[in-house]
Amino acid sequence: MNFKLKVWRQKDAQSKGRLVEYEARDISPNASFLEMLDIVNERLLLRGDSPIAFDSDCREGICGTCALTINGEAHGSDHPGAVCELYMRKFQDGDTIIIEPFRVRSFPFVKDLVVDRSALDRIVQAGGFISARAGSAPEANSIHVPKHDADVAMEAAACIGCGACAAACPNASAMLFTAAKVSHLAFLPQGHPERTSRVLKMVSAMDAEGFGNCTNTYECEAVCPAEISASFIAKLNREYVRANWHRSASE
Repeated sequence: MNFKLKVWRQKDAQSKGRLVEYEARDISPNASFLEMLDIVNERLLLRGDSPIAFDSDCREGICGTCALTINGEAHGSDHPGAVCELYMRKFQDGDTIIIEPFRVRSFPFVKDLVVDRSALDRIVQAGGFISARAGSAPEANSIHVPKHDADVAMEAAACIGCGACAAACPNASAMLFTAAKVSHLAFLPQGHPERTSRVLKMVSAMDAEGFGNCTNTYECEAVCPAEISASFIAKLNREYVRANWHRSASE
């Protein structure tokens, strides 16, 4: 298969960027999107040109490192799934593919297709630790968790922190990410000791990082590789109201 690529190239945050055209020829339909970029980079290096910078790690849709906007959609059009799970057979031979970085104000630009998404890490870090006994693992049935709560907590914990929700949101909101991180502990007994402080600190950190507010466009849910439901945003709002009430009552 042959493709025409229009790739965002930019040396650094201070330089002016632009879309540069490349030919991706003789690409196997079974190649992943990132493998296709690897092939293009190998050919660029053989010509003495600078390779295209992009992020990747596990290439299994687990780590959330790959963060690309493809033809205007976070992670491309083959939802649900991360860019590393996108295969070239999903495109038509001869297609023109536009590849850009995630464009979120809270994700500072680094180079080409690479952005700094450490703002998401700082939101998680703001939540702190859980008060759990260290040492050997407890017996599996010593802490009783209703199956429904365990299932919902597991669904929230599936978030891989890729940032696609913020990239797709017209307000660049990280509410879905924050909601997933708050909810998966809020549903479990182990997360209850810090339940109030956790949500207040994480929401405060999210606002401090400059993310926008949710206006229920559901673009986040549509592009999420882990299919995190937007209903968790409602859970986050309830947890935040509850925490504020407890804080006010204790003052």
